[in-house]
Amino acid sequence: MPPGAVQDFNAAAHRKALLMLAMNPKSHEASLVQELQAISELRVRVSEPLARYTSMKVGGPADYFIDVESEPALAQLLRLLSLRAMPFHLLGNGSNVLISDLGVEGVLIHLVGAFKNAEWHEQGNESWVEAGAGQAVTQLVRQAARRGYGGLEFAEGIPGSVGGALVMNAGAYGSEFEKVVVAVYGMTRQGTPIQFDREQMRFTYRDSHLAPGTVVTRVRLSVHRQESSRVSIKVRELVTKRKSSQPSGYPNSGSMFRNPPGDYAGRLVEAAGLKGKQIGRAQISQKHGNFIVNLGGASAEDVRRLMELARAEVQAKFGVILNPEVKLIGRWPSVRVE
Repeated sequence: MPPGAVQDFNAAAHRKALLMLAMNPKSHEASLVQELQAISELRVRVSEPLARYTSMKVGGPADYFIDVESEPALAQLLRLLSLRAMPFHLLGNGSNVLISDLGVEGVLIHLVGAFKNAEWHEQGNESWVEAGAGQAVTQLVRQAARRGYGGLEFAEGIPGSVGGALVMNAGAYGSEFEKVVVAVYGMTRQGTPIQFDREQMRFTYRDSHLAPGTVVTRVRLSVHRQESSRVSIKVRELVTKRKSSQPSGYPNSGSMFRNPPGDYAGRLVEAAGLKGKQIGRAQISQKHGNFIVNLGGASAEDVRRLMELARAEVQAKFGVILNPEVKLIGRWPSVRVE
């Protein structure tokens, strides 16, 4: 057989193999799971239901749910996903997200293990903490209080992870993450390590403007020495303040909408007469108009429809377009909140 004919034959055989693989998704799935399981410090679940991982307690299954325990494992995983052109999302503590009842295509990455650690440092007059992206913000704030470090009190009660809080520039009580960030460490979607100093970052309200696909792995935050009892008192004051103004007792995803310039989303929703409005088992909180709560058995679609209703009513009555603060993830119907 001539050399050219051999190449054509091989190419045709390769195409046929790919076609057979595409026609046999179970084989494709098994192949991917084998490759994933070959990476140490990964734990892989197929068709994993997501409701229990989210603060709203709703959401369908992820095609692949992967716990990642270290940076080397994360780098290998991202390289594999890049080679396979597979979509992925990150899930921190499951707040500020709304996952579709139909589930999530591709891979959902969950940072655990070393990503939940925090290391505290002092050098001369400077103090800082290097926190893993999977560390819960509230836990970090309380660690700081016990160790006698101030500067993070404003973040008490922010329900997310450090990585998620950095990405969305989370804030409360007059401060935001951008005011304490010293450096950010992460990876590109191809698994290449990257680092940004504060001067290289651009923060705006609820946004850090990182490139799409960037995975934050660690964040260095500035703190300062302060008497532990004084920090703890401030933290307790903010806990009391938050409990008095925000709903408790029912699952929720935190603030549903960003505050428009010069106003508050919760005030607008309340002024539109929507407090207590219910669709299915989801309800706009009677305590705070910018919260939607799961009364028990709500679907993600119930929540999404309430969001659309709130946006439509506020725009009709006040001419203000509310932009979602929660991120909608997964396979949604064609009509959705943008």
